[in-house]
Amino acid sequence: MSLILTVLKGPDKGKRFVLPDNEPQMIGRSSESLPLTDQTISRRHAELTPDEGRWFISDLQSANGSYVNGQRVMERRLLQAGDQIRTGNTVFVFGRELPREGSHPGVRLARPGELDSHVEATAASNEDSMIMAVPEPTEAAVFQLKVIYEMTQLIGTVTNRSQLLERTLDVVFDYFQADRGFILLMEGAQPRWQPVAVRHRMPLKQPSPAPITVSRTIVNHVLKRGEGVLSSNAMADKRFASGESVQRYGIRSALCAPIRFKDNTFGVLYLDSQIANYTYTEDQLRLLTAVGVQIGLALNNEKLYAERVQRERLAAVGQTVASLSHSVKNIIQGLKGGAEVVELGLRKQNMSIVHNGWDIVARNLDRISQLTMNMLAFSKQRRPELEMTNLHALLEEVIELVQHQFDAKKVALITELDPNLPPVPADAGGVHQAVLNLLANALEAVQPESGVVTLRCFWDDPAHQVHLSVSDNGEGIDPSHRQYLFLPFHSTKGQRGTGLGLAVTKKIVEEHGGSITVESAPQAGTVFTMHLPTDPGQAPASTETLGPEASNLEEPPPPDVPA
Repeated sequence: MSLILTVLKGPDKGKRFVLPDNEPQMIGRSSESLPLTDQTISRRHAELTPDEGRWFISDLQSANGSYVNGQRVMERRLLQAGDQIRTGNTVFVFGRELPREGSHPGVRLARPGELDSHVEATAASNEDSMIMAVPEPTEAAVFQLKVIYEMTQLIGTVTNRSQLLERTLDVVFDYFQADRGFILLMEGAQPRWQPVAVRHRMPLKQPSPAPITVSRTIVNHVLKRGEGVLSSNAMADKRFASGESVQRYGIRSALCAPIRFKDNTFGVLYLDSQIANYTYTEDQLRLLTAVGVQIGLALNNEKLYAERVQRERLAAVGQTVASLSHSVKNIIQGLKGGAEVVELGLRKQNMSIVHNGWDIVARNLDRISQLTMNMLAFSKQRRPELEMTNLHALLEEVIELVQHQFDAKKVALITELDPNLPPVPADAGGVHQAVLNLLANALEAVQPESGVVTLRCFWDDPAHQVHLSVSDNGEGIDPSHRQYLFLPFHSTKGQRGTGLGLAVTKKIVEEHGGSITVESAPQAGTVFTMHLPTDPGQAPASTETLGPEASNLEEPPPPDVPA
């Protein structure tokens, strides 16, 4: 069997790449064998190398790193079937090619003429089906109401799509005496009908069970006409007329109902049972059709929600691009202006003019560097890399980095660092960025020559926390702006600000399991304080992560079911 990479998440979701036996494969935007459109992947990101039937992955010093099952690849690593590989925003699953004969190993649509089936009854699928299949208050009606009630409860409490479909099969197997069943939906980057949930009543003895073979005619009938079907392959099966045992040939009674809501058909719900054990009725067909409408309603709601989220996401992207492009344009104008001054000084051979121009260039280089770091910190979903960190040394690095800016504005920068502060678990890069943002904001808030900014750090032993604060003697924060302080792209600095600094700082602190507070009053200055836990048990586990959605990754999709 061939080894394959299947894209589970990212712009190329649904793509499958077959790995040749003896040829290394590169993952990257410049790769010809594994072409990807994900712009967060480096041109040469990672390499897959075969070695005597085994495959290894190595990171090619990519910008965002490569991960296997959430662990960063630091050296050559052996891959196992089922491993999840993340590069940029793309997640692959590494595994073996599944049988391609007809479909998912659990479901196979019969070839024309292979399996005869007889339609015994049909049932319309519409909104009326959601109430009950039989209106009279009989025992059957009570039974059906129980099923509909359970489905309503299920739809109202389960939000994960795969869990909803699996739990649906739980319900119908409890009430319909089914031997086998599956749910078929339109899935994939290039949509095709695929089984997304398959169930057998009896445990399967074989590790790779034979697929459930169903009539293509019946499935097509349900999908095209949007009505449920009660069928049996016994009525038109010539073998049945010979008197042989129906159990020997697996003659089955089957129900197949559309999963639809109004004019949208999402797929089918199929159940069957050996006639020797159980035979379905028209009442059960109407009931299963009602269940199909319930599932269709849930999938329709999911579709509407996804469309709304997509609209909001596009609006947010537009806002982000507009805000960042405005900031970048201002910085570029500053760089061009500084470069022109430098050029003028060089023409006149006046080093004083050159120094003035270079000061302008340096200030704008600092601005674009900080903007870039904030963009990366804000957009990247990760957990902090916690290491025992000497905060004194880290804060001294930050002070050394910003001291020239304070000197240029003639603002005093005072430090008060706890001499008894021990090493604490922290992500050094994240804390560095957070403190840098707070100092930059404080510098903007104070007046030249009279401004004072104080950086304090002390250890709170009873609370098991380190408190890092940045205070200024500026004008303070307008009370009407307090609620917007930590919103991204909200800035009161006009063209000088991007509105990312405080949002990034808050995000970094919360990634550490800490919190940030602000104290401010008009004409009384402002104090921002970061509270970071020092007890490793309070902080999040140190790990490279796939992002908050990683825990919801599903198993790789099965091969497409032929239409």
